[in-house]
Amino acid sequence: METIIILVFVVGYLAITLEHNLKIDKLIPALVMMAVCWALVALNVDQFSNWFDSAKHALVEGFPSLLHADKMHLVEETLLHHLGKTAEILVFLLGAMTIVEIIDYFDGFSTIKGYVKTKSKKRILWIFSFLAFTLSAIIDNLTATIVLISILQKIITKRDDRIWFAGLIIIAANAGGAWSPIGDVTTTMLWIGKKVTAWKLIEYIFIPSLLCMLVPSLIASFLPAFKGDIEENPSEADSKPKSKYSAIMLYLGLGAIVFVPIFKTITHLPPYVGMMLSLGIVATFAEIYSRTKFSMTSYDSEESEANAHHSPVHHSLSKIEMPSILFFLGILMSVAALESLGILFNFASTLKETVPMMGTELHHEGVSDMVVLLLGVGSAVIDNVPLVAASLGMFHQPIDDELWHFIAFSAGTGGSMLIIGSAAGVVAMGMEKIDFFWYLKKISWLALVGFMVGSFAFMFLRQF
Repeated sequence: METIIILVFVVGYLAITLEHNLKIDKLIPALVMMAVCWALVALNVDQFSNWFDSAKHALVEGFPSLLHADKMHLVEETLLHHLGKTAEILVFLLGAMTIVEIIDYFDGFSTIKGYVKTKSKKRILWIFSFLAFTLSAIIDNLTATIVLISILQKIITKRDDRIWFAGLIIIAANAGGAWSPIGDVTTTMLWIGKKVTAWKLIEYIFIPSLLCMLVPSLIASFLPAFKGDIEENPSEADSKPKSKYSAIMLYLGLGAIVFVPIFKTITHLPPYVGMMLSLGIVATFAEIYSRTKFSMTSYDSEESEANAHHSPVHHSLSKIEMPSILFFLGILMSVAALESLGILFNFASTLKETVPMMGTELHHEGVSDMVVLLLGVGSAVIDNVPLVAASLGMFHQPIDDELWHFIAFSAGTGGSMLIIGSAAGVVAMGMEKIDFFWYLKKISWLALVGFMVGSFAFMFLRQF
């Protein structure tokens, strides 16, 4: 029966990976896979020889001899445990996404466009690389990519020029998201899962991530695509009137998100609590400012009255990517089913025994660097979320062990090597209609160089 459950997971995984070929949203196979896996567990609970207690990180002793009712009770408790851990991540993401949408509601990100004063392609490359690296650490790499490509479309008219910048933005955004606990879904999972702390994550990964961004950008700045100046964009002036509160809401929203790790450090409460507090504060100012915004922009009395009752929070919530939230629910709970049967535990033991050592061991249990590098390469082919979710069940090193930080870097930046390997790449692909093979030929080698430089930098710096 364990084989059948693994087969269901593999088939679901393939459907997620081949989303664009099958033309089926990845949330569908993720949710079906989750339901089928847990249904098979419940219907065949008496046939399993192992049960892994995730709360204690150990196999349940004497599981085969337990009564059916006791086994079902254990299944329900385990399911509730995993649902609680998954809900922490999802509520956190919902709060962060809502704050970002509130900033956008006030056209806050247009403030960033004012920083670009040059027409030099090389200077624009460096400006957007640093913006992507910094912004992704605060509002996550997916959102940072959307914001910066939207700004790029207003500055650069020629698509052939723009897609080169988009490629480097993907690399920089993924590198920036890797060193921040709120910069990527995978680092958020590790942070909420109590595998890393915010400050140690920054300490371990900031320099490797910075090199992962700097080296590809430096190499790219010598390529012909980034020589010369961009053409003047006649429609550069945005037709949409800019709210007088746009800059205030930008800084307030970003500050509120940055406050979350500080709140956790002070109170030791889960991150989603701090995110809800930040959302409440930002939403309060949004409601107050929205009345002034609409009273200034609405001249028709009937329109003004309608807008007066329009909540920016409701508007922002309606724009949240709910398919992404449901996808995370499906994939995390599916991986939890494999973990509960002890499959991931046994797989980790096999990996540690068969994969050869490369350099220094990460821990006294002997997890090879090669295993983590393979996770990074794997995240370029398939989604990094299930890979990190699987690693949470496979390895049981203590909080802030070097292994967790290396996994955070490897899974976060490895996805840049293929355009389908990260959420930032997929959204850029959609926004600019970037061809898979064009990216593979022009950008992938830059991402690989950055990934390897950052990985070797991590291995070197951990010795001190």
